[in-house]
Amino acid sequence: MDVAPAPSRAVRIARNGVAVTFTLNGLAVGSWFSRVPAVREALDLSAGRLGLLLLAMSVGALLAMPTSGLLAQRLGAARTVTLATVLVAIGLTVAGLGATLTGSFAVVAIGLVAFGYGSGACDVAMNVEAAAVERRLGRTIMPRFHAGWSLGSVAGAGLGAGAARLDVAVGTHLCAVALVVLTGTVLATRTYLPMSAHDPDGDSADATPAGRRRAQLAAWREPRTLLIGLFVLVAAFTEGAANDWLAVAFVDGRDLSEAAGAAVFAVFVVGMTLGRTAGTVALDRWGRVPVLSGTIGLAVLGAGLAVLAGSGPLAIVGVALWGLGASLGFPVGMSAAADEEAYAPVRVSVVAVIGYTAFLAGPPLLGLLGDHVGTLRALLVVPLLLLPTLLLVPVLRPPHAGEQAPSAHQN
Repeated sequence: MDVAPAPSRAVRIARNGVAVTFTLNGLAVGSWFSRVPAVREALDLSAGRLGLLLLAMSVGALLAMPTSGLLAQRLGAARTVTLATVLVAIGLTVAGLGATLTGSFAVVAIGLVAFGYGSGACDVAMNVEAAAVERRLGRTIMPRFHAGWSLGSVAGAGLGAGAARLDVAVGTHLCAVALVVLTGTVLATRTYLPMSAHDPDGDSADATPAGRRRAQLAAWREPRTLLIGLFVLVAAFTEGAANDWLAVAFVDGRDLSEAAGAAVFAVFVVGMTLGRTAGTVALDRWGRVPVLSGTIGLAVLGAGLAVLAGSGPLAIVGVALWGLGASLGFPVGMSAAADEEAYAPVRVSVVAVIGYTAFLAGPPLLGLLGDHVGTLRALLVVPLLLLPTLLLVPVLRPPHAGEQAPSAHQN
């Protein structure tokens, strides 16, 4: 009985460290996406060419996914996140300086591959750590970690809008962000749970390299894991389409300035942040299935308004609803993949691989559509994909229990 407070304090400290990690990762990603219009201008890219450039980041992320779960198991989440963030900082710096100093498509693409690889590896590892913390807290908190990511994105978008208005060079801006993100993440990972806390049963057979590889292959044959991955794929596309194209679409389709386009992206991320903050209460009260069904409906309505609304204010309301509706799909999908802790790293890795194919296919798909119908109308793909996703929502119900995943694992 005397030792109970120590784990509780360790979990609270780890919770704060994970929240900082998510926030700083969001700051890096939001900073990049807020400057996409400026990079397009610097490189003089068409919508199709911009889609190919954004594809470089997605390729990097997808390359990281298959091995990130195994790496997190072997090195621990803290080391994996640290190493991944080094790559994020390097990639962000190369992409920014490539656009500013060289004007080279190839240099920016190389930077984005590194940025994407680091972001992908970091994503898996920090979600594994977040799921472990959530399980020990005994209540839903994963969306709030992702709300921290969204809050970081809001800050990144706001800084990006300010930097665009003040004509701060993309390279200068992104180099400064890279330094802040790397320093803060290194400090935050020191608070993570020790590796032993992620393996309470001490399964030495599964801890061997051969055991890890067998677990990874087995996860690819699990119907529930694959269906969760498909759900996360659409959730990622819903979120990623806005990240990649919302600012550009409103600049092109609604004749806004570059700074105003970045501000529209900030509205989307504010909606995401609010949804992820309030969503934990809704999830604990009503469960995953009804809450996700409702938020998907909001995303369909919001994306439709953002594209089709005749007035600017109504379109902005649509952007906010889109962000609110897209807020819970990705984090709840990751929680569902990690429902059983012993298999969490490999299952999260599998779900991430499937989900991140949306980031791989999304930019060029929307870019090519944008060349034919305009970047704004190309975003109508989002509600068309979301509607059939409602059929997948029941798969996210926790196994062997009711709707409350974290408390279902309490003793």
